[in-house]
Amino acid sequence: MRIGACTISCMMRRADRSHATQQLEKFPPVSGIVLDSQPLTFAALDAIGSGRVSVSLSPAGMARVRKGREGVETAISRGETIYGANTGVGAMKDTDWSEDEIGTFNLGLVHAHHFGTGAPFPVPTVRKAIAIRINTALTGYAGCSPELVEAFQALLEKDVIPVVRRTGSIGCADIGLMGQIGSVLTGVGEVYYQGLRRKTSDVFPEVGIAPIRLAPRDALASLSVNGVGYAASAVALRDAAKVLRVLMGTALMSSATLGAARAPWRSAITVGCARQSEIGRWLTETSGKWDWKDASHVQDPLSLRMLPQIFGVAVAEISRIGAVVLNATGRSDDNPVVVDGEVLTSGGSLPLEVAIAIQAGQLILAHVARNIFNRCVLLANGGRRGLPVNLVPSGAVATGFGPALKLVGDLYIRVLSMTSALSPQSLVVADGIEDEAAFLPLIVERLERQVEALKRMAALEALFAAQGTDILGDQPEGVAALLHEVTRSHSAFYRSDRPLSSEVEALEDDLAAPGTLARLVAAAPLPVFDSFFAL
Repeated sequence: MRIGACTISCMMRRADRSHATQQLEKFPPVSGIVLDSQPLTFAALDAIGSGRVSVSLSPAGMARVRKGREGVETAISRGETIYGANTGVGAMKDTDWSEDEIGTFNLGLVHAHHFGTGAPFPVPTVRKAIAIRINTALTGYAGCSPELVEAFQALLEKDVIPVVRRTGSIGCADIGLMGQIGSVLTGVGEVYYQGLRRKTSDVFPEVGIAPIRLAPRDALASLSVNGVGYAASAVALRDAAKVLRVLMGTALMSSATLGAARAPWRSAITVGCARQSEIGRWLTETSGKWDWKDASHVQDPLSLRMLPQIFGVAVAEISRIGAVVLNATGRSDDNPVVVDGEVLTSGGSLPLEVAIAIQAGQLILAHVARNIFNRCVLLANGGRRGLPVNLVPSGAVATGFGPALKLVGDLYIRVLSMTSALSPQSLVVADGIEDEAAFLPLIVERLERQVEALKRMAALEALFAAQGTDILGDQPEGVAALLHEVTRSHSAFYRSDRPLSSEVEALEDDLAAPGTLARLVAAAPLPVFDSFFAL
């Protein structure tokens, strides 16, 4: 089977239909992926991140690497000055290194850029970052040696994965992040191997990897790219796609409980833009088997009427942003680059397109969060279809869900707080030479926090909607029934006041679990979106 530019042979496994939080193999086993500089797909990245696949290098790609390398070596032999190959970097750009000094400079450069701190990225993210660096090098524009590309590949082959601490990049090449990977190539730093965090110097002899001797240009090529930022972006966007699919289901639960009219959804099919039409059709068809009672109102609140508009934009934007990130995985962001045999200074290390795109995604996720909050307010306030205030059943002596509504509000504001633009912030380093930045890793980190908040909001909306459904005696169908079942497996019908913290967290985990998502996607597919993000 062909996934993007990556050749994948696979065998399907039967999907686990349990809704419990057990792990589910979302994708079939994959025997191998061939990298060839073409943009990767979410399916290919997921397979690489899992560590279940072999990653090989296309002969054509390696031929391009060798050709690009010839351009660098020819320029050096002619005595040309090449940034980061025979000169210093940043504020030391005008420092020329002699032939005898270049080796020491190269080794020192990657070690000097091993300055990241804080909690490490997950191992799957680092695997993806390494694959992206390989893939972009296979364009041939990097001018690095074939040995450097093969050294990166060896880490994936042996599953020796560098420990990459998260803090250390201003988003103009992930030098403080990629530098941790580059250092490992030279035999220093830390790695994860067989589930343990260990010194590189102890692991390399065990697995038969020799520290690389960096050739001129290799040091900068190993660290001055955005591989980690792109990998983390892909992970966060796929997680955003997953939570959107769950939230479409919880929105349907709330709509049914509140007796929302389906006419606005049907109208969107005809008069809405393409994505609005798609979501309008999804809502209409997915709810078709459940003949719930409409509330006797002339017009529903906007938070119910405008689900096609809100989720339509969300689906469209997250998909668009995903395409921007994937395109970056097949494009050289090196400096310098080799074009037609000539070594050229480049500004490609600024990942502004990706940073801007993700910030736009953060804005739409805030709209989704507000939409959830508004529906939870409607549920908690009662009134529609005779629902009681705070969803307290008749005859119960309880405060009910009113207090929990404050948690929903807290989470909404947390999502909203991540929408201020970071990329235009001013920061000048390296004696004024480096005066542009995109802050991509931090932007991605904020997206991650938004997604985590939305996961909890999904759990809370499901909890509110399930309570309302049971008070009314409704019999949900389809997706709503599935989510109601999952909800009740963690949280019983609320008759008397009790602590909800652990129930919310357990439900949150289950709704985000691969098995639950698999059931949701199977029950109500959104084909283009689901396929693109490999859900």
